[in-house]
Amino acid sequence: MSAVRRWGGVSAAFSFALEVAAAALAPPRCTACDAPVGLLKAFCVSCASTVVPAAPNPTDGRAAFAYGGAMARAIVRLKYEHRPDLARPLGDLLWRALEPMRRAWADAVVVPVPLHPSRLAARGFNQSVLLARRVAWGLQAPLWALALRRLHDTPRQATLDRQARVANVASTFAARRAERLRGRRVLLVDDVRTTGATLEACEQALRAAGAVHVGWAVVAQAEVDAHTAV
Repeated sequence: MSAVRRWGGVSAAFSFALEVAAAALAPPRCTACDAPVGLLKAFCVSCASTVVPAAPNPTDGRAAFAYGGAMARAIVRLKYEHRPDLARPLGDLLWRALEPMRRAWADAVVVPVPLHPSRLAARGFNQSVLLARRVAWGLQAPLWALALRRLHDTPRQATLDRQARVANVASTFAARRAERLRGRRVLLVDDVRTTGATLEACEQALRAAGAVHVGWAVVAQAEVDAHTAV
């Protein structure tokens, strides 16, 4: 057994012990309705029945679930009801969805979609950073939380159609230290993808900095016309 495998096994066992200890102090709750749930469960049975896996995406990306039902409710609570604690179970669902592709991202760095400083100050946290932290932990990949920065505080994408979304985020992102990204493979992480305009704009900034490959992973894929609270 390799050192990496031994480390991974010990890490998994230690992590599970921590989850058990944490559950003893704060019993896990459904991310959508706060009903009690079992250890390592994100949704209660009722809410889980409304959670649907996302359809396969032809691009180099992975959405774990469709945006709707309890999944939509959980993401809204995370972002707009000041529930950063929900990023942990949702992030774990995302990295587990990526588990079959672990080898493909073995040498990649995980980069979250950034918020503008003014929006970060208002919200108090960047949900994409919290999700990316869990993804990086699960995939045992480096997390570069500040690799990208948002240059403009643009209107929320949910209020715009496809053409306006693309224009809204054009030239909005830039790499902080381009030399660090040169020649790297990057996995972008965000909470929701609708048209993909934000992720495409981030990819352009990463490629301009010299990244050789950029993929993406999101918790949920929304329909193009499903604008509510995305």
